[in-house]
Amino acid sequence: MDSRIKLLFSGLAIAVTFMAFVPYIRGILAGRIKPHLFSWLIWGTTTLIVFFAQLEAKGGAGAWPIGVSGTITVYIAFLSYVKRADVSITRVDKLFFSAALLSIPCWYFTSNPLWAVVLLTTIDLLGFGPTIRKAYDRPYEESLLFIFLFFVRNTFALLALESYSLTTVLFPLSISVVCLFLVVLISYRRRVVVADR
Repeated sequence: MDSRIKLLFSGLAIAVTFMAFVPYIRGILAGRIKPHLFSWLIWGTTTLIVFFAQLEAKGGAGAWPIGVSGTITVYIAFLSYVKRADVSITRVDKLFFSAALLSIPCWYFTSNPLWAVVLLTTIDLLGFGPTIRKAYDRPYEESLLFIFLFFVRNTFALLALESYSLTTVLFPLSISVVCLFLVVLISYRRRVVVADR
């Protein structure tokens, strides 16, 4: 694919990132959305590390949306803490966060970003655990549009990659699949909750 098209997809992915995050952040500030602190902290950490790994693996413009997203995700974790949204932290949450941080020496000592991306993608997917549990129990506390936009964003990021390898593709593809699963789960649970009233 032409590099201008790759840049276009990267720009679209970054635009969708902002389209998703701005209303989500407004929802947090208004108290309508209550993100799980440790899920967002794990996602922010892993996303930023994956961004640097993708850059090293020559992901090019396709990595940029991941870097933008990682930075904003850390900000959402901060907001979650400040607004006291869902700050329940379990031992498993601490284990996931520690494992995310341990991926940095793993990458450093192996000199191979693939192992860091595999580890971080696994941790990131496990970081969805608290959010999936919360979305199942309280489906109206998560933004369906936000999650859908991240499915779209990751699809654009995949199309924008300048080099396709397991290192560059694994993370955005995995996140797309989980976001699609969450969209289906939340939609289903909202119908069930309404039907039970």
